[in-house]
Amino acid sequence: MSQSSHAYRIGTAHADAIDAITALLQANSPSQGGSLTGEFSRDKVAAMADGASPVIVARRVANGPVVGVLFSAATATVQAPVVLAMLAAYAGSENAYVYGPVCIADSERGQGLLALLYSAMRAQHGSAEAVLFIRRDNIGSLRAHERLGMREVAAFAFDGARFAVYSDAIVVK
Repeated sequence: MSQSSHAYRIGTAHADAIDAITALLQANSPSQGGSLTGEFSRDKVAAMADGASPVIVARRVANGPVVGVLFSAATATVQAPVVLAMLAAYAGSENAYVYGPVCIADSERGQGLLALLYSAMRAQHGSAEAVLFIRRDNIGSLRAHERLGMREVAAFAFDGARFAVYSDAIVVK
């Protein structure tokens, strides 16, 4: 699957994108001053993109550098402790999936790329509920996901950090 936007080529990641995805995630990792939760080795990225769940990538041109990535995973398959902590706080509906991590290159932020990645992910997962966590101090990501129509449904703390759990399901309070 590949969609074109005015400035981006959005599609499902393939094995040949692992190095480019890894470079983007590493550039935005905590050790580099980024706001991602955790570090991302090539092996970890390859395992996350094993083909069991869609990974959506954005490039400015065909075969150009990856400037955005959005992962997903079946809730039953996750092993990362922080994701398990999120699911303990809010598991979502029966067919929910874990949304994230999502990472957009600094040069592309504020240009609508998150909405394009999310739209492509929704096309892959249909009406299934997306469940994700965002660090409370990542105000830009919190606001960006609220603009997508997602809402906070729970909260949790992990490894000294506070997180909000978001969902794109219609939540009735």
